[in-house]
Amino acid sequence: MSDRVVEDVWRRESPHVLAALLRRHGDLGDCEDAAQEAAEAAAVQWDRDGVPDNPRGWLITVASRRLIDRLRADRARAGREEAVAVAQSRDSSLARPADQEPVGDRDDMLQLFVLCCHPSLSRSSQVALTLHAVGGLGTSEIAAAYLVPERTMAQRLSRARSTLRSAGATFELPGHADLPARIASVLDVCHLLFTEGHTRSAGGALVDRGLTEEAIRLTRQLHCAIPDHDEVAGALALMLLTHARAATRTEGGNLIPLAEQDRARWDRDLISEGVAILERILPRGHVSRFQLQAAIAAVHAEAPTWKDTDWRQISILYAMLDRVAPSWVVTLNRAVAVGMAFGPQQGLDLIAPLLDNPSVLRHHRTHAVRAHLLEMVGDRPAAIDSYRRAAQLTASIPEQRYLNDRARRLAHSV
Repeated sequence: MSDRVVEDVWRRESPHVLAALLRRHGDLGDCEDAAQEAAEAAAVQWDRDGVPDNPRGWLITVASRRLIDRLRADRARAGREEAVAVAQSRDSSLARPADQEPVGDRDDMLQLFVLCCHPSLSRSSQVALTLHAVGGLGTSEIAAAYLVPERTMAQRLSRARSTLRSAGATFELPGHADLPARIASVLDVCHLLFTEGHTRSAGGALVDRGLTEEAIRLTRQLHCAIPDHDEVAGALALMLLTHARAATRTEGGNLIPLAEQDRARWDRDLISEGVAILERILPRGHVSRFQLQAAIAAVHAEAPTWKDTDWRQISILYAMLDRVAPSWVVTLNRAVAVGMAFGPQQGLDLIAPLLDNPSVLRHHRTHAVRAHLLEMVGDRPAAIDSYRRAAQLTASIPEQRYLNDRARRLAHSV
């Protein structure tokens, strides 16, 4: 049996194994350790005997036993005989046969998402915990995804668990009033993960398909847990429509801009799924940022060629997005759309106020957009300077190559 089979089962079942443990013992760190030990045992025994008929039940049973053993050992070492007696009285609950586990996959998933995105945690810790607890990724995999040493990621996870313990975080949904904010945090985490995979912020690769596909998988699970949540559906549609272009965004390690991508190679199944989600949720009336971003992605996805892109419609959608969720990133994207629809000078006028903001000027995207619009308007010297400045500011090697190449081409054409 291949390691891939065990890995696939673990990815599918690990959130529910963890949820079963958390229902009886509230400490996330202890439960994750026990679940991981069960996974290691599965890798050995399943390779010898094959995957059991009820892999989730097998994992829950083994993890529960490991957790009971750890609880007994910890309390024995501390010499708290009364606590040991209490723990023993709970053993029958922890050791309950797996086939008696309550069935509640949707609740399990939602509660895990919400626990990992507890407001006491930083965003980076929320992402790491979500990948570990909900995604089933190992510490080494998460560390590799975020380009940090495994030890650093292990410390980050440990601190996050301690923070949750100190905050008294429990494995249950918050009150009705607090739930929308927590779901918004969960969506932000999933979207941040997707964005980092779609365009890596540093390193030699532009795209990390493992990260983008994991973000889509997690968002699908969230969508299954709360199928009537339109913003979750919008986020899923956005990811599907954007990821549909993944195979055409690089060639030989080099960035291929949207205008030059081979649209015949775009994934039409993902596009159809994303559009279908939008067609289902948009008529309901309430439109939020992920739905608007997904609608913009759909306009791009449905244009047969770059020249056929409906830039006027995209400009309108960005204007709506600017009202719903204003940010300097939205302004930059809107400027490109306006420049394409109504002329580059109007796009430059839109971003002019951003140039007075030092923090915005430190981001390469600002200068890249300005360079593009300056090139369109015919100001080649200024465009060259902006392309070079953008290349200096990005830590992504493919982006550096692309931006420097744009500057060189313009310089040779002057």
